[in-house]
Amino acid sequence: MHSFLDLNIVDGTVVLFFVLLSVGLLGYLALRRPSRAIPGGHRPSRTPAVRRWVITALIGIGSGALLAGVILFLCEVVFNVFGLPLDWDTRAWVGGAFAGIGLAVANFWESRWWRKVVAVVGMAVFAATAALGINAGYGLNPTLASFLNVQVAQPVALPKPVHTTPPVVPPKPLWETWKAPVDMPSAGSFGTVTIPAPASGFVARPAYLYLPPAALVHNPPALPVMIMMMGQPGGPESSALFLPTLNALAAAHHGLAPIVLTIDQIGSPTKNPLCIDSPAGHVATYVMTDVVNYIRSTLHVVPGRLGWAIAGYSNGGECALSFGAQHPEIFGSILDVSGEIGPSLGSVSTTIRLGFGGNTAAYVAAQPLTILKAHHYDDTLAIFTNGSADPVYGPEVTTAEAAAQAAGMTTVRFVGAGIGHRADAVTFGVPKGLPVLFPRWSLAPPG
Repeated sequence: MHSFLDLNIVDGTVVLFFVLLSVGLLGYLALRRPSRAIPGGHRPSRTPAVRRWVITALIGIGSGALLAGVILFLCEVVFNVFGLPLDWDTRAWVGGAFAGIGLAVANFWESRWWRKVVAVVGMAVFAATAALGINAGYGLNPTLASFLNVQVAQPVALPKPVHTTPPVVPPKPLWETWKAPVDMPSAGSFGTVTIPAPASGFVARPAYLYLPPAALVHNPPALPVMIMMMGQPGGPESSALFLPTLNALAAAHHGLAPIVLTIDQIGSPTKNPLCIDSPAGHVATYVMTDVVNYIRSTLHVVPGRLGWAIAGYSNGGECALSFGAQHPEIFGSILDVSGEIGPSLGSVSTTIRLGFGGNTAAYVAAQPLTILKAHHYDDTLAIFTNGSADPVYGPEVTTAEAAAQAAGMTTVRFVGAGIGHRADAVTFGVPKGLPVLFPRWSLAPPG
């Protein structure tokens, strides 16, 4: 069962199968032999019957496409459900699915029972094809399990505790003193961990932990740590997108790389508790108390703030900027990958009403820009990345970087040509940001 749930649904194979199946069903539903007889026993001319079916089919297809357009308009323009305009391929998947469903509905008139059965099957297949195609385009739910929000545990083996209490900052940079042992693994370890939440009570999905090769040896050094948060859609399992980057950086630095803990700040793909403490979930307490305590008690990490970073993509990027700005005593660095400018449930009025219980002052206070304006930062590095093809969050990242700079942070900015707001934003932003952090983490020489 696990192997089925682990099926890759973004590499194109599964989507191609469903596309071909949809094409076959569309062909069957579109090509319909006219009835051979009419009541009274006369054999009619087939031309009027064919014409009548063509008109019926076109009405069904057109009605489905029109309904898709109305739904897209309401979701994108009226209610701003997604927070940004949808890309053309997403609209095409939705329009194609509804047009196919309209054709299937047309097949219920004057048809045999088996054609009705095929029509029902076709409706389900058309909807599934569109959902899988859209998901593959965004690339943030790589497996069937993540797409269906089914949690499949892939526990990572944690190394034995290192009895250094408390951990100490080495007198020399790690890149100078570290000698990789001959039995060090060639790649890091990656899998799930469960983070207790006694302080917050927040129900989070399993986190994903990356341990670099240097963390897997008999006497590992204390390593820097980065807390990562993904966006919506997506979840901690989407951190597999930058696993090759982590292993490549570790290989280039004698097994040295950060420990990366990708946590779930959302709790459910259908909810957004906004990275604050609210009736929707005590996310701020979960991240800043439960997660931080888990790292300190379980993982062998450097104690100082310069070895701690917080990062995130999209929704997670806003959370990372917010937590990093509020807690410079814990985080010395921030990596904001195409992050939102502030907590959002769509419109400002909806966010205030649903997310903050109607409290406008609380909404304003939770904005990263408000937090940044109220502080001055002496030694915080903030890295911002986004794509040139991201018309919504690109400008928001520009605004966030300017506010961080004005507050005294040292900022670095990367803009990827042709990069949008999908998995490509992650596979661009994380590989750009991590190398900048390596010297700060003492994993690489300065410069």
